[in-house]
Amino acid sequence: MAEDKKYYMTLDGKAKLEQELEFLKSEKRKEVVERIKIARSFGDLSENSEYDSAKEEQAFVEGRIVTLEKMIRNAEIIEEDETNSSVVSLGKSVKFKELPDGDEETYTIVGSAESDPFEGKISNG
Repeated sequence: MAEDKKYYMTLDGKAKLEQELEFLKSEKRKEVVERIKIARSFGDLSENSEYDSAKEEQAFVEGRIVTLEKMIRNAEIIEEDETNSSVVSLGKSVKFKELPDGDEETYTIVGSAESDPFEGKISNG
């Protein structure tokens, strides 16, 4: 059996994924089921765009739940390594000056699961 892919992330990143998973399972699933129930009450499902839309959202939510469970199960927690400041690696923060204006920016190298350039987190891959 092939080994599952590792998902590199910080503890904070894993916690965010766990929160999203809990939200999808406890609230979003119920909301989508209710939308499907209401759409069914409109009658003929063959031409019912509300029903089609709700079913598509249900498929997306269920797919996202499966993805999040896999990512959390195969999470590899990264921590910033203070031992060698000359090597850029997962978990490290990198500070640089933008040219030509000299603005200083800091980015943290994270796994693709929690990459968010607007939050100063860039992916290693």
